Amino acid sequence: MLSYHTSIYKRFFSFVILSHSLSITMNINCSPLGFLISLFFIVTFLAPQVKSRAFFVFGDSLVDNGNNDYLVTTARADNYPYGIDYPTRRPTGRFSNGLNIPDIISEAIGMPSTLPYLSPHLTGENLLVGANFASAGIGILNDTGIQFVNIIRISKQMEYFEQYQLRVSALIGPEATQQLVNQALVLITLGGNDFVNNYYLIPFSARSRQYALPDYVVYLISEYGKILRKLYELGARRVLVTGTGAMGCAPAELAQHSRNGECYGALQTAAALFNPQLVDLIASVNAEIGQDVFVAANAYQMNMDYLSNPEQFGFVTSKVACCGQGPYNGIGLCTPVSNLCPNRDLYAFWDAFHPTEKANRIIVNQILTGSSKYMHPMNLSTAMLLDSSKI
Repeated sequence: MLSYHTSIYKRFFSFVILSHSLSITMNINCSPLGFLISLFFIVTFLAPQVKSRAFFVFGDSLVDNGNNDYLVTTARADNYPYGIDYPTRRPTGRFSNGLNIPDIISEAIGMPSTLPYLSPHLTGENLLVGANFASAGIGILNDTGIQFVNIIRISKQMEYFEQYQLRVSALIGPEATQQLVNQALVLITLGGNDFVNNYYLIPFSARSRQYALPDYVVYLISEYGKILRKLYELGARRVLVTGTGAMGCAPAELAQHSRNGECYGALQTAAALFNPQLVDLIASVNAEIGQDVFVAANAYQMNMDYLSNPEQFGFVTSKVACCGQGPYNGIGLCTPVSNLCPNRDLYAFWDAFHPTEKANRIIVNQILTGSSKYMHPMNLSTAMLLDSSKI
């Protein structure tokens, strides 16, 4: 009889071979069917082998599950039609028509969605699922998003993570809490706002007068390194780190800067400078630690796949937001009186800045099963299988 670990790896290699074969014969990475097939194999081959683990989320509006609903801030998604395709059909604080990236990762690994840390429902056994500390508007730097006033900056998110561990220790004891945190999956998404809502927020912003763009990126990467090392210090041992997406292609940027639908070059240049340096940072921090704790996700390439070829992914447009007003529906907020598309699955962008649930699913598919073009040094499915042998 095969040993337990031999069985895991036999299933894993079967998964890899079948997924690879299907991706070649059916081009599954480039179609909505691709996500369903990949998810089927993850559930069939991966999920049964992986012990339940907590999930912690840090970052900005791309991953905020509703913390800002508990704050006095303009960076909120608490009105219709946000949440129109969420199971409850009500706004939840997610900047999406439905599920966001953390929700879909939770779904894929067979766990319930994490609750916002500020939710009064995050008590008792719900704490053991993990927590979402993310807050719309924040960045790597504390002066990013100052116009939103009351948001949970990344330093405060780390403080809440420490507070979370004390709360869980009171529930299950310090040793079990340390084990829960060490075995958890962590997602962190930062950087976009440091350009959109800081460096390029206004002409001649304070940061743009202080730094040339290349020097600003070096400064951001240096500060991000401190954040990643702090996460490790607090017990994180498997961390997904997403780079910035195709910021210049958001409808908000097209509305302000584009004449013929072309992406805003300054923000695309910023992403092109930032993302490779983030990968280098992750490799450096992993080398310091002596193991691949941090995994880089190439969100920019994931975005550009469907933004460059929307029809291939079933979208009618990758430029016009589903909800909004003005050119490209990219002016102002998504509100009850905004233009609203009848079928969100045909749009890559939900509002002026954020992807639809369908686009989020394409992104998560690559996080789970993507090649080295998208994930470095490994994708999430591989990381989960490796981790399962240690738990």
